[in-house]
Amino acid sequence: MHLAEKQLVTPGRRTQSAVSAAPESPAQWHRVLTLLADVSLFIGTRSVWTSAASHRLAVAAVISVCYASILTCGVLALVVRRTRTLARVDLCVLLTAATLALCAWSMMHNGGDEAVLTTQAARELVAGHAVYGQPWPWLFTHGVAVTPTVTGGYDFTYGYPPLAPLLTAPLLWLGQAGTPATAMTTCALIASAATTWRMLPVPWRSAATMLFLGFAFLPSYARLGYPAILALALLVPVVVRWPRIGQGGRLGAAGIARAACLGAACAAQQLPWFLAPFLLAGIYAVRRGELGRRAAATVLLRVAGVAVTVWLLINTYFVVRGPGAWLGGIALPLTQGAVLHGQGLVGVSLYLTDGSDRLDWYGYASLLLAAALLALFVLFVRRLGPAATVLPWCAFYLATRSQDGYYLMMTPLWLAAAITAPPAEFSRAWQPRPRPLRRLPGGPARAAVALLMLAPALACALWAATGAPPLRMRVTAERRVSATAVSLLRLRVTNTGDSALSPHFTLTTGQGMSKYWSITRGPTTLAAHTTAEYELRPPTGRFHLPRPGVRIRLRAFTPAPQTLSSADVRLTRSG
Repeated sequence: MHLAEKQLVTPGRRTQSAVSAAPESPAQWHRVLTLLADVSLFIGTRSVWTSAASHRLAVAAVISVCYASILTCGVLALVVRRTRTLARVDLCVLLTAATLALCAWSMMHNGGDEAVLTTQAARELVAGHAVYGQPWPWLFTHGVAVTPTVTGGYDFTYGYPPLAPLLTAPLLWLGQAGTPATAMTTCALIASAATTWRMLPVPWRSAATMLFLGFAFLPSYARLGYPAILALALLVPVVVRWPRIGQGGRLGAAGIARAACLGAACAAQQLPWFLAPFLLAGIYAVRRGELGRRAAATVLLRVAGVAVTVWLLINTYFVVRGPGAWLGGIALPLTQGAVLHGQGLVGVSLYLTDGSDRLDWYGYASLLLAAALLALFVLFVRRLGPAATVLPWCAFYLATRSQDGYYLMMTPLWLAAAITAPPAEFSRAWQPRPRPLRRLPGGPARAAVALLMLAPALACALWAATGAPPLRMRVTAERRVSATAVSLLRLRVTNTGDSALSPHFTLTTGQGMSKYWSITRGPTTLAAHTTAEYELRPPTGRFHLPRPGVRIRLRAFTPAPQTLSSADVRLTRSG
């Protein structure tokens, strides 16, 4: 009997052992994610190959090998049987993406205005010259974009914190224009992709490849030399599993390093300034729910202290050299008075109406929205905690500069938080409950509180968007140098407002702003409720008329108060 039982049980055990030793099959969604990351590498690759095939055959050959890798990884993603093997396919997709990013940089590395400014700042730094407050107008030639301001001029100075020039300085040997800066930002992007890939759970790693290096949009920003890419690279280690910073009341080496990265990111570009308060508030709330008020405050002070120390160390040289110029430089994007631009609410005044005499209120709306979102985040951190990396950018939708790059360049942080900071991390977070809020019932009351806190920002935005253009403009004469080019315009301008205005004129044929036209006749300041004749000349001596059907807009900006007046101009090609 005992022998029979032994014979019956033994095969079963062997079968169970064999089943447990069988390789784990990857989840189907993991295969699909790997495949999507692989497919995303096709975007933009053909144009780079086409350019390389004409004069950079070695680069074209490398891209052709990458095509083979994409195809092979696509097959393997669908047929491999083990999770470990699929993880190796994920690594191959990442390496292929990094190779393609470097190939694209080798073909397009001169960069844009951000890159040439950063490179020039690095050169001035190496030469021992001042970096901030120094205009470099000679950089903005040969198609390099400029930033017009409402004062009728352009901003030719460096307006970012100093970490990007510091890291660009060792790369100045790479060449002229913005090449050193684009090399730095491209390397930073690849490093941040690799860092995120390594820090994420294995099945999610291809999402990092797809968002950082696929789709071609972030590599294009890196090739333009945006310092925000460097800030993104430094924020990635901070955001991954950020609710666990200071867990148990201890930072440890990893926590100190992440706090240092936060300080360094704030020393690279201004966008992290808007994210930092949300992260710090969230860390305090989570730690207070775990440890209590005093221990949570200690953790918060340690994180903030390390971040501020690193930020100050990076900025110390520039503060000592010229504190006023340094402060004006790093605050420049907030104070420069750049003209309206972007895809946010300002489009109402730019494209849907003829302007507004309340442009300043867009800025007020943006600041009020940022403050309201932070307050709501603190009050409802258990619900809003997972959105900490998305909420700060909502304020830019109401700003005078609301270009989509402010959102796009930070989207990898959305992914990192979505995967590693789920709602469960905030289930025990502390939420303040002021006495008036305690008396209110649940859901509808919370919605009412949120609407009440957002109302000032929405009211300011509505007030700005419904403003009327203060200047009424009409073209009375034109002078042409050819059938398709204008060399002079005469205008009749009436100031319908109650304030004296100093207008600066330009003609646009699409989104964005063209260079200002020079005023050869007419008053610099137009008194309230008066009319004057103006004579304008294009900045290059002639304005080439677009093809029929393209809308030509005459725009006039004024600095104090900030206003925009626009009018359609009918200028057609003759002959």
